[in-house]
Amino acid sequence: MSHTSRSSSLAILGAPPAFAEALHVGRPNLGSREALLRRINGLLDRNWLTNNGPLVQEFEQRVAERLDVAHCVATCNGTVALEIAIRALGLSGEVIVPSFTFVATAHALKWQEITPVFCDIDPRTHTIDPEDVERRIGPRTAGIIGVHLWGRPCDVARLEALASRRGLTLLFDASHAFGCTHAGRLVGGCGAAEVFSFHATKFINSAEGGAITTSDGRLAERLRLMRNFGFAGYDNVVSIGSNGKMSELSAAMGLTSLESFEEFVDVNFRNHESYTRALAGLPGLALLPDERGERRNYQYVVVEVDPEACPLTRDELLAVLHADNVLARRYFYPGCHRMEPYGSLDPESGRGLPVTEAVCRRVLVLPTGTSIGDEQIATVGEIVRAALAKAEEIRRVLSSER
Repeated sequence: MSHTSRSSSLAILGAPPAFAEALHVGRPNLGSREALLRRINGLLDRNWLTNNGPLVQEFEQRVAERLDVAHCVATCNGTVALEIAIRALGLSGEVIVPSFTFVATAHALKWQEITPVFCDIDPRTHTIDPEDVERRIGPRTAGIIGVHLWGRPCDVARLEALASRRGLTLLFDASHAFGCTHAGRLVGGCGAAEVFSFHATKFINSAEGGAITTSDGRLAERLRLMRNFGFAGYDNVVSIGSNGKMSELSAAMGLTSLESFEEFVDVNFRNHESYTRALAGLPGLALLPDERGERRNYQYVVVEVDPEACPLTRDELLAVLHADNVLARRYFYPGCHRMEPYGSLDPESGRGLPVTEAVCRRVLVLPTGTSIGDEQIATVGEIVRAALAKAEEIRRVLSSER
């Protein structure tokens, strides 16, 4: 056991934190600083900072090639990408979406006066449940947004069949799934379109950025118009649009990040394996299992805390980790259906989402990425083991602080 972990018999009980510098979920993967600076110097020399510059065009081409899809339309962020895709697809009325997702998925609909109809998830994968989707289809339903979660695509084939059978538009939020496959098929070309986030916390990042990928050339043309005020050439506005363009600075970061794709996957995979060893045998804790045979980016290390078997609840364990400077997260607590404005619009919606409610109370996401390695992960494991061994004492301390 390292000196660092020995000194941490748990900060919550008065010992020094295990880590002087916090371990964060979502700390950026940076790639080559030298390559990034070369690109930035180049764009400064060209004096071309935005408006579909050469780096944005190259980034779109590289993403399309990586995902084996015909068209990539880069945007300023993933939320705007969702909003533009929703509008370009002509969605209105109601759209079915899982509640267990980042709130931007729902907000992108509500922002455009479309009602998100929240559905439940599969307890094993945490992704949208196609059977529950079908139960919620009504006369105002225009489409479905499937969310690929934790680098694991949802059941694309069943959703595509359902959407086709019921005449619905199918869009995917693929923010977690860059470079991943479902049944050997790369995420990016499924449904009418797929939306990616390249936020700084994502596996591949452009500091801030997003993209829409599609195999539909006419849709891609509409998307390009809509992200640039509807301009189809100089002084020629042909449709309504917004300002959703990616800047050259963001594209420089994105291209640099793409060049380290394999390195990031390797690091994340090694970290996942290290966590598997560090948490082995602990009661009531289960890492979301790896699905062999599919490509994964291992962007998230997801632990389920079983309240019946673990000596501490998920939130008690989270408090211990935070006290030791391990800034784990409880994604996507408490579920979109309990956030505003959705919670006030339908206060009883949780009754129809039992799996979502349960998973929101169980999920704990641990730090990974290029800023963490085997030694830190081993220490996190030691913190958790010590915490479970002192569960009663910790619970008393936490109760006294409430």
